Amino acid sequence: MLPLLHINIKYYMEILKIGNLTISIPIIQGGMGVGVSLSGLASAVATEGGVGVISCAGLGLLYKNSADNYQEAGIFGLKEELRKAREKTKGVIGVNIMVALTNFADMVKTAIAEKADIIFAGAGLPLDLPSYLHEDSVTKLVPIVSSARAARIICDKWQNNFNYLPDAIVVEGPKAGGHLGYKKENIEDAQYSLEKLLPEIIAEVGTFEEKYNKKIPIIAAGGIYTGEDIYRMLELGASGVQLGSRFVTTEECDASPAFKQCYIDAKKEDIEIIKSPVGMPGRAIFNSFIQRIKEGRTQPKRCSFHCIKTCDVEKSPYCIMMALYNAFKGNMKNGYAFAGTNAYRAEKIITVKETIQLLLAEMKEWMAEKHLFFLM
Repeated sequence: MLPLLHINIKYYMEILKIGNLTISIPIIQGGMGVGVSLSGLASAVATEGGVGVISCAGLGLLYKNSADNYQEAGIFGLKEELRKAREKTKGVIGVNIMVALTNFADMVKTAIAEKADIIFAGAGLPLDLPSYLHEDSVTKLVPIVSSARAARIICDKWQNNFNYLPDAIVVEGPKAGGHLGYKKENIEDAQYSLEKLLPEIIAEVGTFEEKYNKKIPIIAAGGIYTGEDIYRMLELGASGVQLGSRFVTTEECDASPAFKQCYIDAKKEDIEIIKSPVGMPGRAIFNSFIQRIKEGRTQPKRCSFHCIKTCDVEKSPYCIMMALYNAFKGNMKNGYAFAGTNAYRAEKIITVKETIQLLLAEMKEWMAEKHLFFLM
């Protein structure tokens, strides 16, 4: 029998459908690399009825002893993480693959061959993503965008070139953690807020839905942390939400205890925008390593991975792969934690199950405060 909260929630939260996949709780766990969301976190979220997501970023480093080079280790690592997730859950498991990765094609081909339920692709426009599908492929394709223009370009290209439309689209606003698809000056601009972007993208995608008679669910992401946030996004027309930071402080999160403690110790003013070596702004928790970056004391001597297409070791102030890997392992003196704008609200480590139950309870409380009727 489902927990009481799950039974109640169905009366005021529609079941999310992505293609032929049915997701009973329309919550997607954001893909977080390096190593923050692997099979442990992803399987726990999937078991609770949401979508668990494995991040591909840095798998070649995590599995460096399993193959001869970074690319082969990444392929091996993705297969292993999907296998381990499948051993733990029968729920929906997705894979997050950044378009900016030099091994993007390898990761996509592997995810499809291993029958991952969904590929989430962002950090660039995945204009050729459907080209990797085969006639018998079951993997759903979900691009991550930060504007209505990007959504339109992807839908146009996919339909015209591959006779395929996205199975869903994630709209990531500027309050997200990690790399952001915005210029630094636009991050605090209300014209680029998720609340403004979401209806625009829903309207843009709606023209493709109507023309081609295909439902394309829109998933809201970026700074969503509470049940109240979830409710507001659903009221604005989202079919589901994606959360990252809220799942970091769970027992099942694959990152080190020290990484999680950064969230718990963080104050609001500690979460800031930094300049990433890959040419994008990013949101992270300030620490001594970030201070050393600002002082120019972290210049890498060489590049061992060639992990990001846009990264130039001669111009990079530090190696982002090693910084994120160090943080994942708990070496915060030589790394830092990416985090969403609300990460400072974390207070303690709890289970994924408790986290989702709290989110649903927060939704109910918010609705009750607004004097909205819901069935018991």
